[in-house]
Amino acid sequence: MRGNELAGWLRLTLTPGVGPDAARRLLAAFGLPEAVFAQPLGALRQVVSDAQADALATPPPDFDTQLAATHTWLDGGADRRIWGLADADYPAALLRTEDPPLLLYAVGSGLADGTLTAPALAIVGSRNPTPQGCANAQAFAGSLAQAGLVVVSGMALGIDGAAHEGALDAGGRTIAVVGTGLDRVYPKRHLGLAHRITASGLVVSELPLGTPPLAHNFPRRNRIISALSQGTLVVEAALQSGSLITARLALEQGKEVFAIPGSIHAPQSRGCHALIKQGAKLVESAQDVLEELRWPGHAGIAPEFIAEPPYSTKAKGQNGLKNAVLAALGHDPASLDVLMARTGLDAAHLQGQLLELELADQVARLPGGLFQQRGRG
Repeated sequence: MRGNELAGWLRLTLTPGVGPDAARRLLAAFGLPEAVFAQPLGALRQVVSDAQADALATPPPDFDTQLAATHTWLDGGADRRIWGLADADYPAALLRTEDPPLLLYAVGSGLADGTLTAPALAIVGSRNPTPQGCANAQAFAGSLAQAGLVVVSGMALGIDGAAHEGALDAGGRTIAVVGTGLDRVYPKRHLGLAHRITASGLVVSELPLGTPPLAHNFPRRNRIISALSQGTLVVEAALQSGSLITARLALEQGKEVFAIPGSIHAPQSRGCHALIKQGAKLVESAQDVLEELRWPGHAGIAPEFIAEPPYSTKAKGQNGLKNAVLAALGHDPASLDVLMARTGLDAAHLQGQLLELELADQVARLPGGLFQQRGRG
């Protein structure tokens, strides 16, 4: 999309006070954006409010600067694309939703291999997951990617990032749907991950270039995550998590919703348990997901290895070290070997910390050499 066509779509999305609903009414009444802006004020007021019609009469502030920046961005490589709602190549999965983006920006090698239209599964969850939650997200994503599914998530901290990394580490493809303009990376610590994704998949957004990370944009992008996927897997989520918004949207779109159960003591598991109570599919392995989707060849998929992520114990002082061990333990039972891998501590040092935590009634020793945090309340 170039020239007057791009200018029309961009101006429509940037006009203050004209939201998606009003824009769609205008398009339905007059056709393409260029035709909308050619209408007399009286005709516009028949479709939208007087204030919206007045706003449409003149270009938005700094529009020329924004248009030039958008053209410059598009010229930055063959791996960049912008679709308007009327574009013949606009993703069909988004067209089928009630609120498709007026413009969709994409960057990445996945433009060349059909990543955006390939069968996909969304994996979402907490920004503050347990160590096991991150490991589960990474392992499920890896197995599903090896089976041929594209992994879709939101590139947020926690479960989202782990899902993208799991897919990439397995040699698969992944799509990140972000809540900023594509000339920005949020969170900044995911800059390296963003580069990995564009090299093997796609980063997409409906937001204009230069859009900063504003809180209200992140829940809206969730509808794109669910729409691009055949189902949504929630790994860990609190009861007020944005991941539950994605799951609700998936249900409204007629998609499957899967949830991984966790400890009854973990706040990060309560959202998943609520989803399961409401009818989400309880899954314990990637094979469960593939079977539910009737994915061809799922019987040949090997059970995923639930890797144990390293967990920092660099906090200074004994209290800091004990807290790090508790955090590494999470809410699920874990063996001494698992905790050694997570913390980097040697066996003798770790056993000493666990003994002190047992004496303080913070950790329980279970049969089979396992340890678990004691539940509260």
